[in-house]
Amino acid sequence: MTQVMKFTPDDENEVHDMARFSDPGRCRVTPVVRLSPEAALAVTTALSGVVRAAHRSPATTTRDGDGIQRAQTFEEGDVYMLAAPFDGFFADRYLMDFYDVVERDICSRMHLHTGLRFVRMMTGPATRIQVSSLSPIDVNHVDGVTPFRPDMFEDAAPGAPEGTRRTRYNLVVPENAWADMQIPRGVSHQFNAHGPHAVIDSVHPEESIETLRERITGYRMMAQTIFLAKGQPASAACKLD
Repeated sequence: MTQVMKFTPDDENEVHDMARFSDPGRCRVTPVVRLSPEAALAVTTALSGVVRAAHRSPATTTRDGDGIQRAQTFEEGDVYMLAAPFDGFFADRYLMDFYDVVERDICSRMHLHTGLRFVRMMTGPATRIQVSSLSPIDVNHVDGVTPFRPDMFEDAAPGAPEGTRRTRYNLVVPENAWADMQIPRGVSHQFNAHGPHAVIDSVHPEESIETLRERITGYRMMAQTIFLAKGQPASAACKLD
């Protein structure tokens, strides 16, 4: 697989040319379970509550003894690093409390990471997550086991340079559901939550390796992100209905 590197390791808003970008692989989504509205709301509320508590705590909004600020902010939502890497274990894990793109009238941008990701997406009542990529998204379906087939559609990717059209491949995680997503290193992806109850539980199995490879000063989760659009579009660019 092509090794994706940043031009400027410490740049948290580095943008690469979408017109010339080519995915080295594909994302894969595995539907896991459908829940009752009551159960889904209990799960998403409890997990988002952890993130919100972290963003109110001085212990997680300032750097700890290892130089890590565990409460951070991404374009898609607020984040709390549950577990940091350490010698002999180079993965970290975080929770994201999604913003509602309709409420904020702004979408996240297509992006990629210099290391692979594993993501569990969870939705509650009246909430869906739109997952997008510049390459078709593979869905892992096992007859008799997989609980649902997510809706999928194609449209034009927002943020493409003027005069250029890139196809965006979309998958929708329905309300009251869990779905896992495997994101290979350097593969484009985008998350936009529609509704108030959406959480991601994510594992970065290459986080420390990335930090060393990219020669990043300090430890910031966003530093492994490369964007494929200069600015965030209005919510019409990720409208579902």
